[in-house]
Amino acid sequence: MSGDDKTLKVNYLARVEGEGGIKVAIKDGRVTEVNLNIFEPPRFFEAFLRGRKFTEAPDITARICGICPVAYQMSSIHAMEQACGVIVDGPLRELRRLLYCGEWIESHALHVYLLHAPDFLGYEDALQMSKDHREVVQQGLQLKKAGNEIVSLIGGREIHPINVRVGGFYRVPTRQELAPLAEKLKWARDAALETVRFTATLPFPEFEHEYEFVALRHPDEYPFNEGRIVSNKGLDIDINDYEEHFVEEHVERSNALHSVKKDGGIYFVGPLARYSLNFDRLTPTAQQAAKEAGLGPVCKNPFRSIIVRSVETLYACEEALRIIEGYEPPERPFVDVTPREGVGYGCTEAPRGILYHRYRIDADGIIQDAKIVPPTSQNQRIIEDDLFRFASAHASLPTDELTRRCEQAVRNYDPCISCATHLLKVEVEK
Repeated sequence: MSGDDKTLKVNYLARVEGEGGIKVAIKDGRVTEVNLNIFEPPRFFEAFLRGRKFTEAPDITARICGICPVAYQMSSIHAMEQACGVIVDGPLRELRRLLYCGEWIESHALHVYLLHAPDFLGYEDALQMSKDHREVVQQGLQLKKAGNEIVSLIGGREIHPINVRVGGFYRVPTRQELAPLAEKLKWARDAALETVRFTATLPFPEFEHEYEFVALRHPDEYPFNEGRIVSNKGLDIDINDYEEHFVEEHVERSNALHSVKKDGGIYFVGPLARYSLNFDRLTPTAQQAAKEAGLGPVCKNPFRSIIVRSVETLYACEEALRIIEGYEPPERPFVDVTPREGVGYGCTEAPRGILYHRYRIDADGIIQDAKIVPPTSQNQRIIEDDLFRFASAHASLPTDELTRRCEQAVRNYDPCISCATHLLKVEVEK
């Protein structure tokens, strides 16, 4: 083995949800192999759903993730309502957007302040960072709490909400119950703006690429629950047509399937994709904050995703305030949903990207078949591709430094490995 040959290993990547690893092999100073190894045991949620009533899907799928349970609930609910021929609109639809705002705020704040900022500032973790940046960490925790309080009030509890059902909610809040939340969100809006300014000061490597971004796009809104699936390469399809364009593939090193386009192309979902395809749907305040932070209408540097998440947090705070200020309680907390035989499709924007669900139910509402494609499964190929390019550009770095930088590159995606049934471990062979 020459001095330019080495293997880089990170057995357990910290500050991500789940378990897995990375291996980077370098020979004669060139990167020859990059693997994202997902070894967290399979969780079989699609199999658990078979034979259960369609009304149970929201509560079962919420258990897939403790960070983004709302996304799983909403995708399953939209799919079931489509299968049963039901459309939910008005105040109930607005409350669903409010619930989604809460999830985005808490998830993005967690990632920005506790998982990713330590990389940029040179700390092992947020506890170490808090010794020198106590106020920064405290602001992040308080901002996350504001998101959690939305989820708790609308969803019934902070983790794995229990107030969500096919057709609406078991109970809806009163205007009086929402009023205290509005006051906290006014603080959160200001804190989110400060978050955009804070993240804009972080050091970013020059690392841009021509990605195929894929996200939902709605004619009137920044996307949460509804829209068409579009890309910057010309894709524009109905959610029902997802499986005509995307396919999952098994790779030996991973307990999570890799999702690719049927033509073999890899694609990128998540905040960068949403932002770059929907910049014109952001509020004027969020657009201006993005511009002042040095972002254009399109962002192609995944390391700057920490700024984009901050911009989305600001948007979610403003959207939550808009909904609360205009809220009028519906006459009933849900609409009746009668099961019928059919197939339903749902796709919503989890904090980490599009989350696709498809269910087939019988005339009694019993689930016959289920398919769930999490955002991290869809991003696995692009994570590996980015790691290959990043490691190739920095192969001469000392092993410890290259390892640290590769871990940071993976955290650009805020991967939820448990959702996809996997975790991260990094090996670098030189």
